[in-house]
Amino acid sequence: MGNTSSMLTQYDIEEVQEHCNNMFSQQEIVSLYERFCALDRNGTGFISADEFLSVPEFAVNPLSKRLLRMLDGLNFKDFISFLSPFSSKANLLQKIEFIYKVYDSDGNGKVTLRDLLEVLQDLTGSFISEEQRQQVVGQVLEEAGYSKDCTLTIDDFVKILGKSGLKMEVEVPVD
Repeated sequence: MGNTSSMLTQYDIEEVQEHCNNMFSQQEIVSLYERFCALDRNGTGFISADEFLSVPEFAVNPLSKRLLRMLDGLNFKDFISFLSPFSSKANLLQKIEFIYKVYDSDGNGKVTLRDLLEVLQDLTGSFISEEQRQQVVGQVLEEAGYSKDCTLTIDDFVKILGKSGLKMEVEVPVD
């Protein structure tokens, strides 16, 4: 699996399936491997930030900078693990954990007001002012029963998003 020009063996496919807790079928893994190889333009077996940015939908995503911190230098197994929360087989907790990692950009296990404001800044750009962002985040925190000085843990995200009907899925085309 190190050389992206090689084909996946049945053993490789099963190993990747086990690594991602069977979130993807064998056909989906083969399709994702083909996509991985296409992204890995220099054939190193890893996808760089620049290679991810070659995907137009990713490049225009307002959260792409945050996602790149999670993506840069992934091998195929890590690539599949990264995509696992987007599987239709992923449960709500797996999806919320992924979202939490996007917000917790420094990886300290806490999401602060600053983290929330930064994500909102990424999403809105210059369309709303810093003051408006602070008002929005403050109101959302208040409605969820939190203060502006709080730090949110993964459990808080589960409490807040657990009843949201969160949809976060990507269909993997298979031949």
